Amino acid sequence: MMKTNWWPEQNAGWKPTRRSILLTAFPLLFGSARWLSAAKDSSMTQIAEEFGRPNPNAPAALSRFAFLIGKWRCEAKLRSADGSWQAFEAAWLGRFILDGYAIADEYRMMSSSGALIVLGMNIRTYDAARKVWNIKWLNALAGYWMDLVSEDLGGIRIDSESITYAFKETVGGHAYTRATYTNHSATHFTWLGEGSDDGKRWSEFMVIEAYRNE
Repeated sequence: MMKTNWWPEQNAGWKPTRRSILLTAFPLLFGSARWLSAAKDSSMTQIAEEFGRPNPNAPAALSRFAFLIGKWRCEAKLRSADGSWQAFEAAWLGRFILDGYAIADEYRMMSSSGALIVLGMNIRTYDAARKVWNIKWLNALAGYWMDLVSEDLGGIRIDSESITYAFKETVGGHAYTRATYTNHSATHFTWLGEGSDDGKRWSEFMVIEAYRNE
């Protein structure tokens, strides 16, 4: 390795002064500050490139689901027929797609052996002209689409604490599923799944706690 002399010796008797130390240190300090700033900008750019960003011309309502953007480690619990709860590992991955006019979020859940038991993707868009949400679920394992927002079941309800919508179920032991996103923050959100046979009486069958992967 090449040895670097920090002090510009003019002769063997040269000694660094306070002024010479400051003149040498300032460029190093300010150079480091510029480097840190550039590194931060580069990190933000990398995040935007990896997960996309909202289009400034997209409906403002799309931001309601922006908390999903990023990588999430999930702890899922599913209630069995006997009333007991089983734990599963899962992962959620959200991105802005289509030039930032839509959000796509992928969910996967694994068995204790690591086998995929759920794999699919939600596509979320907002129709500003009609003021309605279009949310579809693509079940990758079975190869079909589902509409997740039904006006017959009340559409989508959004407030400061939660987002809720219900849809007709195509799998599982109940006719309808109601999904609620709550407790969402920069580092965590909760997904609650409730089932019903008549669309009126609901019982909880699944809970997912999602934690952001740094």
